[in-house]
Amino acid sequence: QVHLVESGGGSVQTGGSLRLSCAASGYTYCMGWFRQAPGKEREGVADITAYGTTNYADSVKGRFTISRDNAKNLYLQMNSLKPEDTAMYYCAAGRVCGLMSSRYNYWGQGTQVTVSS
Repeated sequence: QVHLVESGGGSVQTGGSLRLSCAASGYTYCMGWFRQAPGKEREGVADITAYGTTNYADSVKGRFTISRDNAKNLYLQMNSLKPEDTAMYYCAAGRVCGLMSSRYNYWGQGTQVTVSS
């Protein structure tokens, strides 16, 4: 069992930046960030392997950067934020990478990101 705890969410204006963090209690090969806006399905934002290979959703490429240290702690640097980035952001961990939520076994409770225009 791996426990995940997110932090770093908040409210910013359009064009602002936030850095999300996720502390994991154990090691998994793949970690990722997902988000879910009210009334919408959960969508994959970015994932990263233990070796540092990354993958991003088209909607965040060039604006968000995923990273991890000690193969356990996970981060998401979000720049040039837009109102459509507003969502609850979740940290996820598992053995298989990908931007589909079904690939992940462990989930955090989420941290809210709100971007105002």
